[in-house]
Amino acid sequence: MTTFNYTITDPVGIHARPAGLLVKEIKSFAGSAVTITKGEKSVNALKLMALMQMGIKQGDTVTVSVDGGDEAAVAAALENFFKANL
Repeated sequence: MTTFNYTITDPVGIHARPAGLLVKEIKSFAGSAVTITKGEKSVNALKLMALMQMGIKQGDTVTVSVDGGDEAAVAAALENFFKANL
């Protein structure tokens, strides 16, 4: 399992548009399970509604965990996605 932490910089946090883009990005990595954790709460990152219900706001730090094939490459791609979109 590969993980990284990211502090959200988007002024409105993870809302519908970036959450939808994130789910679409993760779907392109077939065979990898991605989990996002904030505090004690963790969700499968493919679950759009669960992701939005976490209430992740600007300044919150999340942990992204990638499990499956080619974890390091998937984690690096997701980290770049977070930097560009969140």
